[in-house]
Amino acid sequence: MTLVIDASVVVKWLLKDPEREADTEKATQLMRQVADGLVQAVQPAHWLLEVGAVLSRISPATAEDDLTMLQALDIPTEDNPIVLRRACRLAIDLRQHLFDTVYHAIALETPDTTLVTADDKYWRAANALGQVVRLQDWRMN
Repeated sequence: MTLVIDASVVVKWLLKDPEREADTEKATQLMRQVADGLVQAVQPAHWLLEVGAVLSRISPATAEDDLTMLQALDIPTEDNPIVLRRACRLAIDLRQHLFDTVYHAIALETPDTTLVTADDKYWRAANALGQVVRLQDWRMN
């Protein structure tokens, strides 16, 4: 199985502050498995920019180093036209931001791939489409 890891999960991992962010331990476990090569991941082309935008605002002291480390993970990205069209359709149909729907579109257009998100609003809107799991419900196979 391959995972698409929403920016909301990546930020929880980087903050490692359970008092500020729920499920940081679970995010850490997931990202450790990605970093160790135990879990395959694929990300949308904008994922580093999205994470960087959040970190620059909420963790400016570590944002630059965190982004450098994330880039060093060398996680493959996906931006083919079929995925982008699907993301656009999801954004319209679900009334969600395109940045959020691209993660899910990758999962929906790629066999045996699931989106892991900590964004409950998105999960509630998109859960019925499948191939999306909340971080709190994620289990390693």
